[in-house]
Amino acid sequence: MSAGADPDGGLLGRVFLARVLEPGDEAGGRWLRQFGVGEVVRRLRDGGPALPGVSGKRWGGLVARAGRAEPERDLEVARAVGIRFVCPGDAEWPGQLDDLGDGRPTGLWVRGMPSLRMWALRSVAVVGARACTEYGAHAAASLASGLAERGWVVVSGGAYGIDGAAHRGALAVGGATVAVLACGVDRPYPRGHTALINRIAEQGLVVGELPPGDHPTPSRFILRNRVIAALTTGTVVVEAACRSGSLVTARAAQRLGRFTMGVPGPVTSALSAGVHELLRGEAVLVTDAAEVVELVGDMGDLAPPRRGPVLPRDLLEPAARTVLAALPGDRAAPAEDIAADARTTRDEAIARLYELRALGYVERHGDGWKLTRQAMISVRQRPGPC
Repeated sequence: MSAGADPDGGLLGRVFLARVLEPGDEAGGRWLRQFGVGEVVRRLRDGGPALPGVSGKRWGGLVARAGRAEPERDLEVARAVGIRFVCPGDAEWPGQLDDLGDGRPTGLWVRGMPSLRMWALRSVAVVGARACTEYGAHAAASLASGLAERGWVVVSGGAYGIDGAAHRGALAVGGATVAVLACGVDRPYPRGHTALINRIAEQGLVVGELPPGDHPTPSRFILRNRVIAALTTGTVVVEAACRSGSLVTARAAQRLGRFTMGVPGPVTSALSAGVHELLRGEAVLVTDAAEVVELVGDMGDLAPPRRGPVLPRDLLEPAARTVLAALPGDRAAPAEDIAADARTTRDEAIARLYELRALGYVERHGDGWKLTRQAMISVRQRPGPC
């Protein structure tokens, strides 16, 4: 936590601004960059001439909010429930949030013991639809548990649906997870996730821009998503309709140069239509944690190649496989015909046929050779590339 002695330019100044400015207020960010925290706080408190870039009406609204701000009380309330305020420049501040430019948070309220900066260095966002399907919930939980088992931090928004499934998947394997809320971190939202968010605070981190007691609004949910995108190495979208807020996170990740990934779903599902649209662009298709880590991890973190099952006939020598393939499936055939179809000599074909008989693939019928039932099943199973 910052320990600036000047209440206007240090910790209290930023706590004050967190109460006055809305998340993502780029005009406010420009003021901080151009004039510094102390001067912006002073101008808002004095209610003098408006700072550049805002109308008189908006400036009046900010000044009114400034008159109600009580940063000392906000800090007191936060400390009483184990919440700290992390500012840009602090040892715990995640530097990647600075990629948001003038839209970066004034500071973050953090609930939980681990270091936000350290966890953010190896983190992946898993987001998606609130009204998800069973398939989506299963995919998100499996993805999150796989990432957590590989030492990655799973970041999401604490909401119903995919967010909750991702958090639970990480927690289930004793992994690390971070919930980024669109309200005060002392006020779990949605209410139905109070137990989940409290558990995340005990095992991981709960983070937000808004001061204690503040409530969520639709615009705050949207603006919260830019923090999820900036905080993480990459974003995976699991189920999203074409107007899903999780697509806002994905597009923010793309603008910030982060990896953007999507888990495909049924082409008939409206809840996967937004993901499929992402995949038609620059997003990468992923189906499990190994494929995510291959993209966001270190060099050499490769996902295992996907192949079909190895069948017994795949273990035959090439010459034996050629002779086996030359046998008709519905009748016995003489060795001469088999040799001709296999483009080899009669003696070579007979040698391979006896070898195949010993392995149970063919049987002798008078002067001819015929596939066994086992071989006919094997021949029908023709594995191709995955």
